[in-house]
Amino acid sequence: MGIEYAGICHSDIHTVNGDWGPQPFPVVPGHEIVGTVAEVGPEVTKHKVGDRVGVGCMVNACRECANCLRGDEQYCLNGMIGTYAATDRDGTTTQGGYSTAVVVDANFVLSIPEGLDPAAAAPLLCAGITTYTPLKHWEAGPGTRVAVVGLGGLGHMAVKIAHALGAEVTVLSQSLKKQEDGLRLGADHYYATSDPDTFEALASSFDLIINTVSASIDVNAYLGLLAVDGTLVNVGAPPEPLPVNAMSLIGARRSFAGSMIGGIAMTQEMLEFCAEHGIASDVEVIAADQVNEAYERVLASDVRYRFVIDTSTL
Repeated sequence: MGIEYAGICHSDIHTVNGDWGPQPFPVVPGHEIVGTVAEVGPEVTKHKVGDRVGVGCMVNACRECANCLRGDEQYCLNGMIGTYAATDRDGTTTQGGYSTAVVVDANFVLSIPEGLDPAAAAPLLCAGITTYTPLKHWEAGPGTRVAVVGLGGLGHMAVKIAHALGAEVTVLSQSLKKQEDGLRLGADHYYATSDPDTFEALASSFDLIINTVSASIDVNAYLGLLAVDGTLVNVGAPPEPLPVNAMSLIGARRSFAGSMIGGIAMTQEMLEFCAEHGIASDVEVIAADQVNEAYERVLASDVRYRFVIDTSTL
């Protein structure tokens, strides 16, 4: 496929910086990819030349294990193959979307519905599915109280999707700096976590908390915000461990969980859901030579809310 847009994910920065361990450099990051089909193999029937398509965080899996067969290719028991910095079946290192073209197995290519702006759709392939999957799995909807920790690339998508699902949505951010944005995006409430009164006022308030922050937080303080049987789900991936006091869980039958992207069928479902509800990422489109500056701004939380590279500038 010819690539038109590639979103910048915090995972790209972690990889480039080696935060998750040694990487097989040289590596081209990027797993939020939108473009058009340039060529298809003789057995491809799902896509045709000229179709607008997308590629997310994985480009292969065994498709035979129990997890793959139930649509959870991201948890492939034989190891899913990431879009970049992974070892492909031929032994080469996969390379991502900060490029003009990519060759991908048709089974891992998504159809981008009409009506979605291609630049704004690119981050849906990571930020969108990363937040959609836990919201669906833990059944966010009418009558449920959902909190979103952090209003960044992942967080702003969690707010939009949880609101569209019918949940009562609260943003928990370090400050009230983005409060106006949070309410515009669909939040019903907005609190500053730097205010110690927040944790007292909201104790035992939520059925589900989606933590989107890729940095250390006081997990036990946030677990205290859950009602009985509530769940705190980590989708941000900080490089350091997050200590948990067992009593934070035992006291109200709470759960601390994690969730990683979603399978191909779930990702396609998410794209259709977003098209139906008019949901896309809020993006700032940049030229390729602005990537280093964009990384610095992501780390400084200075983007509303996702950078997307226009690959025609490469």
